[in-house]
Amino acid sequence: MRKRARVIYNPTSGREALRSDLVDILAIYEKAGYETSAFATTPAPDSAKNEAQRAAEDGFDLIVAAGGDGTLNEVVNGIAGLEHRPTLAIIPAGTTNDYARALKIPRDDPIAAAKLILNKRKKFKIDIGQAGDNYFMNIAAGGTLTELTYDVPSQMKSLFGYAAYFAKGAELMPRIKPVDISIKYDDNEYRGAASMILIALTNSVGGFEQIVPDAALDDGKFTMIIVKKSSVLDMLSLMTKALQGKHLDDPRIIYAKATDIDVTPLNDEDRMMINLDGEYGGDAPMKFHDLRQHIEVVANLDAIPHDAITESADFKRVEKDFVKKVDDIKDNKDATN
Repeated sequence: MRKRARVIYNPTSGREALRSDLVDILAIYEKAGYETSAFATTPAPDSAKNEAQRAAEDGFDLIVAAGGDGTLNEVVNGIAGLEHRPTLAIIPAGTTNDYARALKIPRDDPIAAAKLILNKRKKFKIDIGQAGDNYFMNIAAGGTLTELTYDVPSQMKSLFGYAAYFAKGAELMPRIKPVDISIKYDDNEYRGAASMILIALTNSVGGFEQIVPDAALDDGKFTMIIVKKSSVLDMLSLMTKALQGKHLDDPRIIYAKATDIDVTPLNDEDRMMINLDGEYGGDAPMKFHDLRQHIEVVANLDAIPHDAITESADFKRVEKDFVKKVDDIKDNKDATN
């Protein structure tokens, strides 16, 4: 029986560029052996999520999330809680495209992104984060500064890109309000004031790759940053250091790995909004769990740093086969000489 693929695309992403490439994208997945169809998302709530869940429950083998990080997050939420989870492919068409950046998927060429399905070395299993009843695949964050992601209007994101985030960040900076909080992470606990908490699954945060430089994609561990009570000047200093990757040993932060994280404000009147992959995901208290190697994805394996994929059985098998073939070629060459 022929495999089936469903392309779930946001017709308004990327200034509607996906529309013109859709026929070529469908042809690529057909060439890869999939009977391929497409679904255009609508403004209705959870449009991409509901279609992803429907396609998965109908037995589709591959779901292609074509759009920005919001579309991708919805698709993940549609399949992560199911027993049958199709392979996930990504065609980025948003502003930051954080997860595509982490998987080294071409971000300015939808056709090139689709063609990754034709590579021999193309799939491995990634971790997914669970936050209460929701799922995320890149970051969860709490604190005043993290609100800028969902405070920036979509039109501003499309027109100004990163500049829109920096403008909003400058506006929010004077309003930073630390929260007295308990953060339990595996067998450890931080109890005190915190200006921000960041829980990451990849090394790409808002398009920057030095904030969590050692994040792995499949090791069953979040990379967590807790920013302790900080003044405006401290936050500016930390942001500058973070963008250069020089913040890991700073005493004003806690930098740790953990599978389970429990965030609880200590005062009832304190509110900490939680951002999941750039969208509002509810308020703390909230528990986070890393679902190890939970979804298989199509990625540019040749470009992903070796230490970002640590224990994926499929990747290691492919890597082992590749090394063996190279050794066989060398042995044959030596025997001939």
